[in-house]
Amino acid sequence: MSRQNSRETDLLSRCLRNKCSFLLVAGALLASASASCAGKLTSDEEATIAIFEKASPSVVFIKNAAVQVDWFNAAVNETPQGGGSGFVWDNKGHIITNFHVIYQADKVVVVLSDQKEYPAELIGLSTDHDLAVLKINAPASALTPIKRGTSRDLRVGQKVLAIGNPFGLDYSLSTGVVSALGRSIRTMTGRKIYDAIQTDAAVNPGNSGGPLLDSSGELIGILASIISSSGTSSGVSFAIPADAINRVVPQLIEHGEIKRAGLGVVLVPEHIRKRLGVEGAIILQRQRDGAASKAGLMATRQSNYGRITLGDIIVDVDGKKIRSGEELIEFLDSKNKGDKIEIKFLREGKEFATIAVLQEL
Repeated sequence: MSRQNSRETDLLSRCLRNKCSFLLVAGALLASASASCAGKLTSDEEATIAIFEKASPSVVFIKNAAVQVDWFNAAVNETPQGGGSGFVWDNKGHIITNFHVIYQADKVVVVLSDQKEYPAELIGLSTDHDLAVLKINAPASALTPIKRGTSRDLRVGQKVLAIGNPFGLDYSLSTGVVSALGRSIRTMTGRKIYDAIQTDAAVNPGNSGGPLLDSSGELIGILASIISSSGTSSGVSFAIPADAINRVVPQLIEHGEIKRAGLGVVLVPEHIRKRLGVEGAIILQRQRDGAASKAGLMATRQSNYGRITLGDIIVDVDGKKIRSGEELIEFLDSKNKGDKIEIKFLREGKEFATIAVLQEL
């Protein structure tokens, strides 16, 4: 090799070494910058993480099993029927979930965040609200009650977080916004739940019974249902509002059932009311000495000749327009025994008013 070629080879070698050094340094800087960017969280992300870490110990997984007896060998077998989510209500061991999560269960087991399992006792349920209260015998130190909030001041567009066990996957978090308010969803009994919260947070089988939280980590609803042709998240899911939960759960804990206030009447079924073209809640029957009777309201009656005279049609209560029986029921659901309400009603085409004192049903 000539001296010239040797000099060029040496020069090329040094250039390659320098280039490699440069690439190594540049690569290190890029890796460092990338790591720095990956470790930096936005304030919104930090807030979401903080809410999840604080609220997730309050969320439980609920196992639902049916007990079957094999009469040939007298063996008792437990068959899993599915599961869902729930949350800790207080440090006495009360757990809240949906009624449909434990429907037809012979045995219910609650799994806490520490993965310890506890058999659950049914304390009370309201099928009309799709709510159930369970109780487990767990030490108070193992229980983290949910932070309770309200749903009356929610606004469309505000951020929400859903925690649950979709498809049995422990403690999954999904986020979204309040998509709509005042929705109505039907329970297994066919009755409507009013003021349901619609959200686009991803909700899938197993999320039912889990909490829906606001951006401060407070309970604003309990996840109840989704609308989907496939049974999985489609961006439309619903939650029972916190105000209904706060009203119903204490009654279930104390009495095992709902103590409702009402007028002591049976209303004309909605499909018949619609067929008659009448707007309002039509009284079909009234309880003797009930609140409606004492207020002077009349029931539907039939003459000896078969002529039917419709009962009083309630069209307004406390200034709220009533267009159907369901709207009257919705109004009464928020009232208590002993409350006085002003009722406006139609009788043979004329409007009258009266005061009724609600009774316990």
